[in-house]
Amino acid sequence: MRITLLIALLTLSTVFSQTADEKQIKAIYDMALTNGKAYDWLNHLSNQIGGRLSGSVQAQQAVDYTRNQLDSLGLDRVWLQPVMVPKWVRGTPEFAYIETKPGLTTNVPICALGGSVATPDVGIKANIIEVKGIEDLEKLGIENIRGKIVFYNRPMDPTKISTFSAYSGCVDQRYSGAEEAGKYGALGVIVRSMNLRQDDYPHTGSMSYGDTPVQNRIPAAAISTKGADLLSTTLQLNPDINFYFKQNCKQFDDVESYNVIGEIKGTTYPNEIMIVGGHLDSWDLGDGSHDDGAGVVQSMDVLRLIKASGYKPKRTIRVVLFMNEENGLRGGNKYAEVAKSKKENHVFALESDAGGFTPRGFSFDCSDEEFAQVQGWKKLFEPYLIHMFIKGGSGADIGPLKDEGLVLAGLRPDSQRYFDHHHAENDTFEHVNKRELELGAATMTSLIYLADKYGFGIQKKIKG
Repeated sequence: MRITLLIALLTLSTVFSQTADEKQIKAIYDMALTNGKAYDWLNHLSNQIGGRLSGSVQAQQAVDYTRNQLDSLGLDRVWLQPVMVPKWVRGTPEFAYIETKPGLTTNVPICALGGSVATPDVGIKANIIEVKGIEDLEKLGIENIRGKIVFYNRPMDPTKISTFSAYSGCVDQRYSGAEEAGKYGALGVIVRSMNLRQDDYPHTGSMSYGDTPVQNRIPAAAISTKGADLLSTTLQLNPDINFYFKQNCKQFDDVESYNVIGEIKGTTYPNEIMIVGGHLDSWDLGDGSHDDGAGVVQSMDVLRLIKASGYKPKRTIRVVLFMNEENGLRGGNKYAEVAKSKKENHVFALESDAGGFTPRGFSFDCSDEEFAQVQGWKKLFEPYLIHMFIKGGSGADIGPLKDEGLVLAGLRPDSQRYFDHHHAENDTFEHVNKRELELGAATMTSLIYLADKYGFGIQKKIKG
């Protein structure tokens, strides 16, 4: 009889708790969809400030703006965390053409890859050789590559439903292509844009020369997908064509910038810190609305929605707007460095850096036991069509925090259109849907609420 009564009481308690959670999450979604601030903030970041490449005037303007907006929310604390970041400048617009016969040319859209060196002032014109990946260089050998431009033309795999998987399958040619081709005497590299769509927008992105001496570094540019197909077809018809490109980019000394941080102090466990964030910098071609203006404003709205809902968090909830994710990850590394030096006890971190499209769920970097707990919350998200709870990666900026007992998570929006805009001129405010953006903010806030209310079964202890 006593056991039956105990089970009944536990069941009743669970029902009441679930009902309370359902009400709280419904209130969060209602506020986000009727009184959200994310879209207005993004409008300012995108249309009044624009692209926010690390070290630029626009990046500093974004720091000042977001700090002021966080100050206006009445948080317990808002501050700037200094960090040294690289300063790379694109310069005047790039120019390229295919020359099939002397004087017979066809212009194609290109853009310098982030961190690339410039071409000589007169540009580079040479024969071009097409490869499908870095592994093809060894097969061709130095005798076939020296004095030529290498054209990396491996497309993203359209059969992969996760476009991020397709991206990771070919991004090595963008990141390391110039370093590797330079070893074989190439004069420069042209890389097919990381884009599943056929269009005329070249997509930039970070690249690295590794430990290549400065004097041996060769220029690298991305070509649009339509341009890549035209170049490939032309090469099939005539392997002896020339390709010309000119770019004027330059690397300057590092400059000081900032991570922007704000927090609500926890009422019960103030030394247990949960963070939510995105990266404040963007590439310079568009205005960085999807990558990652969306994640920035969603993360800001998480704290605003928590306060507006009347919920008093047990743990300290901190928003971190990271600087320099795109071409260095300096902000994420600096935040983790400072957190560890202060022996801060981070217990949960959530990042939004996959665009402002319709949220589908989350990926979690955690133990099996913690993941089982998270899956128990899944039914609370089903009314909002959030269904994807998977184990996997979280986010680049929160990755350096990784430690035993720390649960990391990443918001996972629908990814099908993301790489249409990623690092390109058309990553602009007009391509962000207000409702989708607000649904993402509400979904993130709901997960933060549940993680704060219930904690996790295994949390790390403060070391030292």
